[in-house]
Amino acid sequence: MPMHLEIVTAERVVLSDEVDQINAPTRDGRVGILPKHESLLTILDTGELTIIKGGEATPLAISGGFMEVLGNRVTILADTAERADEIDAARAEQARLRAEEMLRESKSRQDQVRAEAELRLALTRIKVAELQKLRRRR
Repeated sequence: MPMHLEIVTAERVVLSDEVDQINAPTRDGRVGILPKHESLLTILDTGELTIIKGGEATPLAISGGFMEVLGNRVTILADTAERADEIDAARAEQARLRAEEMLRESKSRQDQVRAEAELRLALTRIKVAELQKLRRRR
């Protein structure tokens, strides 16, 4: 029995589908959601969101937001969410280099936190893009 997943950002509906499992990065660590999961509202962290449907895992890069689980319906309101095929690996690598430079040059705690967040997102985007490449090779 699948559950309905909807992933939404301020710009668009990223995904609306029936899925078998969701593995999400939260502020308290990774959480796995299966059909008939207990109700849950949690804060999402930057990281890889994995959706499993029909035995196939699909990674997405997300940053921030909330996940609500009610019955067999999961709604993710994400700050950003990208499917692997939407990620430009070269741009993600450039973003990583910029973030590392910002981190080295940060003068305030606020600048450091911002650079760390940008670096985490760039690294997540790179990882998700690489996972997609590995899947294509199989």
